[in-house]
Amino acid sequence: MTKDFNRWRKSRHSEPNGECVEVGIASDGTIGVRDSYLQDGAPILEFTGDAWRKFLDEIRVNCR
Repeated sequence: MTKDFNRWRKSRHSEPNGECVEVGIASDGTIGVRDSYLQDGAPILEFTGDAWRKFLDEIRVNCR
């Protein structure tokens, strides 16, 4: 069962043509990532808070 995510926001690095990703948060702190084009119909990748921080750290290190 997918959690109830809210406060969806688009990435600052998203394209203006609608090809974007959005990040939301569930009440238990789980982070959800989805394709903004599909919105509520999009599958959601779910991360724990620790996994999300590690994921972002890896992106920052490898995208410099």
